[in-house]
Amino acid sequence: MADEKTAGAKTADELAAGRRSAALVVAQAVGFLYPAALRAAADAGVADHLADGPRTPAELAAATGKDAGALHRVLRLLSTRGLFAEDDRGRFRLTPAGDALRSDAPVSARSAVLMLTDPTMWRPAGEMSRCLADGGSAFDAIFGMPFFDHFARDGATAAVFHAGMASMSDAENAPIAAAYDFPDGARVVDVGGGYGGLLGEVLAAGPTLHGVLYDRAHVLAGHRLAAPPPHGADPQGRWETVEGDFFAAVPTGDVLMLKRILHDWDDEQCVTVLRHCRAALSPGGRVLVIDAVIPPGNEPHQGKDLDLMMMASLTGRERTEADFAALLARAGLHLHRVHPTPTVLSIVESRATPTP
Repeated sequence: MADEKTAGAKTADELAAGRRSAALVVAQAVGFLYPAALRAAADAGVADHLADGPRTPAELAAATGKDAGALHRVLRLLSTRGLFAEDDRGRFRLTPAGDALRSDAPVSARSAVLMLTDPTMWRPAGEMSRCLADGGSAFDAIFGMPFFDHFARDGATAAVFHAGMASMSDAENAPIAAAYDFPDGARVVDVGGGYGGLLGEVLAAGPTLHGVLYDRAHVLAGHRLAAPPPHGADPQGRWETVEGDFFAAVPTGDVLMLKRILHDWDDEQCVTVLRHCRAALSPGGRVLVIDAVIPPGNEPHQGKDLDLMMMASLTGRERTEADFAALLARAGLHLHRVHPTPTVLSIVESRATPTP
């Protein structure tokens, strides 16, 4: 009898634990609805209409041309994460945490949200099972061509991507630039540097530095190096732009920066880029790979999330310190040191391996 009671209690405990586990998994499975709501609010520009104070869903609907009932439901969910807050009069206000959703915020994340939830990212993530089946990207099967080929043919999508990357960078460039001691008088080449946000911060912090922004012509057309700080370099005469393809060559320099570049590409492509960087280094120069460095263990890290985005939409991946060391060695470089920054990215400093 005692054994039967013990067995019954054990079964009840197991069932209770099973129910808790099932509830947890289901709760995580519906988590995709939050970024969907975030995109809807960002696309509607709701935050811009709350800059002057709280408004009702009806008032926001009139201002944005959206449906008041649907808008209320979206904002109600977003308020559970602290970006908005609803008062007892049914009005929503923008919280300090959600202020970056404003398009005119000092450091706006709106374009980053629209880029990260764009169909080019969203749809491949929804078909990640394709990646598990064949080990490749889901993007090609959905869009009929690789990621960057699609952007080359679709100017509107490319504009969303570059604006989103610039938006993400605006929040991280200054602390990254401050985390590394650039040598006085160095020629700093930002390889695939986009609109020049990081290079601008580096030049602003280093008055003796000279900068080179290297990217494709259509990207350089939108550069901001001539703009005043905080997002431009401002000092005339200390920077130049160079058009080109980092898979073909890289301009010479004392410090070559690759920010959020290598994670887009597979190992063989990365080695090609790094070999061009090795060939372009001045004596005593260094290559700075600025990417997420995946830590060991099971703790949350944004790089682990971004790694699956790379897997679904591109050919690349986020990497560990050992992964970077192996890539650099194949390109004739050795990992000198990993510099942490206050952002999700680290600076992987490498130098040329001495020739025997």
